[in-house]
Amino acid sequence: MFILFLILCFIAVGIVEGMLGLGTTEHWARRGDWWFDTGYRTKGGPLTGLFGLAVLIPWIAVAVRRLHDTDRSGFWLLILFFPIIGSLVLLVFFIMSGTRGPNRFGPDPVEVGEPELVKS
Repeated sequence: MFILFLILCFIAVGIVEGMLGLGTTEHWARRGDWWFDTGYRTKGGPLTGLFGLAVLIPWIAVAVRRLHDTDRSGFWLLILFFPIIGSLVLLVFFIMSGTRGPNRFGPDPVEVGEPELVKS
């Protein structure tokens, strides 16, 4: 849910930047390539950069916790230095269900058990 929240926030920040004219565009198509694309690409503006910096640490914490749920070390985040392959590998890890029962990082957070108040 946190990642979905971040995506929606980035979209909202991008819309605000567009309305304020803070985003930059760069013309990159050559004269003969006009039929291939629109010729412009948009870069993030200052609000997107500030928001990205603000949510970087919480995103890393959520990603490491999810990797721990699948019994993997947080060092797997370093695979993001290989952009396409690393992103796909992490996407698969994030989609996989967590390990059942306790693992080396602690108890199963989804495990259904008797609440502490009921135990005698």
